[in-house]
Amino acid sequence: MTVDDAEIITNFPAWARFLVKIRNVVTAPFGLSSDGPPAIDKVGLFPVESESHYELIAGFNDKHLDFRVSVISDNGRVFLATWVHTNNIGGRIYLKTILPFHIIIVRNALARVRAINKDTCR
Repeated sequence: MTVDDAEIITNFPAWARFLVKIRNVVTAPFGLSSDGPPAIDKVGLFPVESESHYELIAGFNDKHLDFRVSVISDNGRVFLATWVHTNNIGGRIYLKTILPFHIIIVRNALARVRAINKDTCR
């Protein structure tokens, strides 16, 4: 179920995809990745780094920050955690700018997982 939950989480709703498009336009002059690095196994635009029967970790390093997302599915419960390490002043400015939107997107993602898995999620 972890991969399915990760796919739900990274399948952003239209309003979040619109925000990502704005982000891509604004950050393009700075050379930031808009679709993540190439990888054989991805969830959304994030390359899968590790996967077990209960946890999936995906993300990548960019010049402004390093980002990881962990999706844990355990006994009908889904947990989502994100980890960010800023690499420079650009990363710190970027993180402060997107953090309010990130929080809304994460909460929405968990609500979508719960709605889709309403019979199995607690």
